[in-house]
Parts: sequence; structure tokens; C-alpha cells
Amino acid sequence: MLAELLRARSTAVLDRAGDHLLLRTDATGVDRLAEWHAGAVRPLPAGEERVTAARYRPGRRQAVVEGDAGGDERSRVWLLDLDGPLPRGRPVRRDLASDPAAVHRLAGISANGRTVAVLANRRDRTVFDVWLLDPDTGEERLLHRGDGWWQPASGFSPDGRWLSVLRPGPRPLDTDLLLLDVATGRARVVLPHPDVAALVGAPAWVDATTLVVSSDLGRDRSALVRVDLTTDAVDVVLAPPWDVAGWTSPDGRTLLAVTDVDGSSAAELLDARTTASRGALRLPDPDTVMAGSHLLPEPLVADDGSVLATCTAPGLPPGVWRLRADAPPQPVAGDPSPVDPARLRRPERHTATSADGVDVPLLVHRPDAPAGGPPPPGVVVLHGGPEGRSLTDFSPVVQALAARGYLVVLPDVRGSTGHGRRHAGLDDTTRRLDCLHDLAAVHGWLVGAGADPARVALWGTSYGGYLVLAGCAFQPRLWAAGVDIVGISDLITFLERTADHRRAHREREYGSLRTDRGFLAAASPLRRAGDVRAPLFVVHGANDPRVPVAEARQLAAALGSHDVPCELLVYDDEGHGLARLANRLDALPRALAFLDRVLGHTPAEAGPGTDGSGGSRLRTGSAG
Repeated sequence: MLAELLRARSTAVLDRAGDHLLLRTDATGVDRLAEWHAGAVRPLPAGEERVTAARYRPGRRQAVVEGDAGGDERSRVWLLDLDGPLPRGRPVRRDLASDPAAVHRLAGISANGRTVAVLANRRDRTVFDVWLLDPDTGEERLLHRGDGWWQPASGFSPDGRWLSVLRPGPRPLDTDLLLLDVATGRARVVLPHPDVAALVGAPAWVDATTLVVSSDLGRDRSALVRVDLTTDAVDVVLAPPWDVAGWTSPDGRTLLAVTDVDGSSAAELLDARTTASRGALRLPDPDTVMAGSHLLPEPLVADDGSVLATCTAPGLPPGVWRLRADAPPQPVAGDPSPVDPARLRRPERHTATSADGVDVPLLVHRPDAPAGGPPPPGVVVLHGGPEGRSLTDFSPVVQALAARGYLVVLPDVRGSTGHGRRHAGLDDTTRRLDCLHDLAAVHGWLVGAGADPARVALWGTSYGGYLVLAGCAFQPRLWAAGVDIVGISDLITFLERTADHRRAHREREYGSLRTDRGFLAAASPLRRAGDVRAPLFVVHGANDPRVPVAEARQLAAALGSHDVPCELLVYDDEGHGLARLANRLDALPRALAFLDRVLGHTPAEAGPGTDGSGGSRLRTGSAG
């Protein structure tokens, strides 16, 4: 089943121009650019880069594209002609890519198509400046010098006066929305909060002087807040008991509100001026996760109230859907599930309570357990972040584990988003190891739900990989195996080696190398390698700029010196994760086979063996 699910194509909508859509699809095994028109999808040559963003250039059959190579995240921005003989890719400004160590992010395109905004750290690797480029003449202008890891927001305002960007604040879960005056470069802060931490999101423009933002300023959950730039008047548009984000139509009359409800999405259309409801959007599945809550591209709201959105669900690979309040959802581009949905598990929602009283929300996928059979093994699948959350999306790994007879739990341990600011902040800096209370509670819940207490494993990616290692190092009696994908083994070496522009930002979350070094060392699994008893399966990308591959290599070496079994796979053409289908087909079946072997489990549904090949891209190793 795993190979079948992994081969399901993921398709996302990036932009719309008339009756044409720009798509991102992994039909070739890695994210590439494609265009939809009249029901047909054609691939667009975008060089060897992995496409991360793209927008149509207004008034021309051209697209401005952002992408990187080999997962190194040193993205460049280039211009692509969409008609006639298609070039390999022409940079918007050739010297943007002249510094191969710099990162370039597409931040917006003006309504007349004459100006492209780019964030770039070419002046200083630790900060991003804002540049305005003319893609025809190559002329460029430094609009504003940044002071940190700035992120694109929603581009230019309707009248072209403002460019929006997001600036991290000095505390965890703290973001400022800046409006940069395109004429002068002066910055205006929307919903300023100098004395408290708060998240302020990208603007949804109602008109040239009115915008709506998602913000948790003064509250535990994000609400939709309307801001009048002329009078500074602020009023709350929508404040559900869950986090909510919003987008407006081009004419500013329709506001789409997407609420993250316990791991799934709910969506409602509002009149952007009166806030009157125009009805709930009809979604393709009760457990749909749509753009705005899944790091998927933002939805596109039309003036007629229809919405183009990337949607996914437990039995639905990510695809593009046309949604309305008054009509059934219509698929536009994407693949159906390659596996009969009746064979796929839907999540149950439960809660475990930690020893210190923290509630840990759980998404549970149960196997088909024969009556009178032995208790099933369990797997705890931990998300990345820490500012992430577990979702009811299409997950080949989760579905394959449940089909093989594992009781699978996806917890939102403290530090996860989606459950309020308080829950998300409970693991900040020197409270990092408090997550161990949550892991113990999840183990206890699994045992109470019927899992074999001696056969429970941890599986995690990125920060989830750190939690896998922390569980195995600090709770060696609880965990029988671990699968760590691009995880952190030592918080000090991670912060020292991560990309320059990430370091200061991540220190706000994990602790400072200067002031918290002792705690960072104490919370690092690598430094307790001698306590680990569970065999580990470790996967990493050689080009990873976030969690450098040295984190995996030093872990494997340390475990080997203590005779702890460790299988290490390093892929030369990967960055932070497994972006290429060939590598997923190679690594993930091996990881499942590892769990079967270590836990002594005979899978209820034996999946195919390793049917992909990393070839020369794969380096393998073992310790112990």
C-alpha cells in the first residue's frame, strides 16, 4: 500500500490569470511548475530547480518563479515565458543568482506587472532586504534594509502604495506585519505590540485603506481583525473558538474565513464590508484540510464568491478544487486516491493528560485487529515545527502503518500550534524537556487503548525527529524503536550550523547559545547516547540547510560507540526532508521494514519491498 500511496500526485494552485491557472505538481517526482487551461494540464520547463512559488506577471504571458536546487533552500527568482518556444528559465535579474549562497524570495508583483518585489540576504546572510526590480530593464532599487528573517506576505496593496512583509519579533510566536511605502521605503506597523508577543498575519485587502488580518493579539486564539489605515480604527470581524485566517476577492467585497477545527478545516464566506455571512463553503470531505492551515498555497477567492483551493483529506491526495457555498465542490486538477478509500483509516480524536496536567490532543488511526489476537504494536508520529500541528491530511506513512497492523497516534504535544498561544508556548527555551511529560502520557494512552507496552515506537520529522531522539535518550524504558527523519541530535551544534538567517530566529524558541548553553547541552539527545536502548533508523539530506546532515552523522557515530543499532541513510540530492519521489520510495519502505523487524511484527498487510532506488544519490551507513 505504501508505494501506491506515495505515487499519488500532489497538485497545488499558485495563481490565476483569466482562465489559466499556475500549478505546482510533483507528477515528475519533485515539485515542478505546470499550467492548467480548459481542463488540460501541461508541464512548464523551470530548469532543475524545485519550484516553491510562482505568480503570473499581469498583462503578459509570463510567470515569475521562485525555486531552489537539491533542497538547499538557496532559492532564486526568474522570469519564464509561457508561450512559444519555452526557454529553460531567464532570471528576473541575472545578478540575483550571481551569489550562490544567497536566498531570494518572491514578495510580490505590482498590478501593472512592471515591478517585482524580492527579499534577499545577499548584503548580509543574517538579514533580508527588500528590493524592487524592473524585469524588463533590469533596474533595481533597495526599498528597505531588513533586520532579520523577513518573510513575504500578500504583496502589493490594491493601489500599489504599500508592500507587505512579515518581520519576526523578539519573542517566540511573535510577528509584525509591516507595510512598506513603495515611494519612500518607510515602514508602518499594523497592530503594533512592542511589549507583548503576538502573531499578526498577512493582510487581506478590502480596499486601498482597509485590510483584514489574522491576529492573536490580546487573545489565546487568532481572530480576524479589520484595520482602517486612515483612522487606525480596529474591530474584530470573526473570533471563533479556533484559529482563523482570511483572504479577500480582487474587488474586496468577499472575505473567505478558514478556521482550523481540531486538525481539519471549516470555511465560510463573509461580506467583507458588513461581515454578514454568505454561507459555509461545501468541502470535498468532512476531514478536509485546505490552504491556510496546512502550509499550502493561499486560496484564490473570485469576485463571484467561488474559491480555488488546494484541499487534502485522509483519502484525498492534495489537489485543486473549485468551492462554493451554493454548489457541490468540483475537482479541477489532481489525482484521486490510488487506494480504495474503504481501505484507508479515518482519524479518531482523543486526549491524553500529562503528569503536570497538560492536555495533549490526539489523532488516532486504529488497525483492523483480529478478535483474540495479540495486542498491536504502536507508533507515535510526531510533527515538525515545533510550531506545527497534526492534521487530517493525506499521509501515506500513517495509512500504511495502520494497514500493517500498527495503532498509530499523532499527538499535538506542548509547543504545537492550533490549540492556543498558551499551549504553543509551554515548551519555549528552558522548558523544552517538559515535552517528555507529554510523550509519557501518549505512551500510557496507547497502552490503555490496547497497544503492546513493550512494542511502541517513535517516528518524527525535523523537530519531530528531535523528539524521537529525546524520547529514546531520556525515556529509554518506554520506547522500543525510533525513526528520525532530518532531526536535531544536539541543540548546540544545530544552532551553530543552521543557516545564518535562521539562527537568531530559532534561538528565540530553543534558547540562546550565549545565555542558555548549559541547558541546550543538557537537553541534547546526543549527549545521552549511552542511555539509548532502542534501535534507530535515521534519514537525512546532504544539502539540508536547516538541520545540517552533521546532526545525523554525529548521532550515528555516537550510537555506534555504545553498540546501539543505528541505520543511517543520507541522500545527496535532498535538503530538509524527502522531496523526491524516488527517495521516498526508497527510504520509507525501508523504515517500515525496520519497524517490523525490530518490533517483531508480522504486518497485517505486507507492503511491497524497496521499489525505488536512490542509486548514486544514496549513501548508506550503520552503527552497531
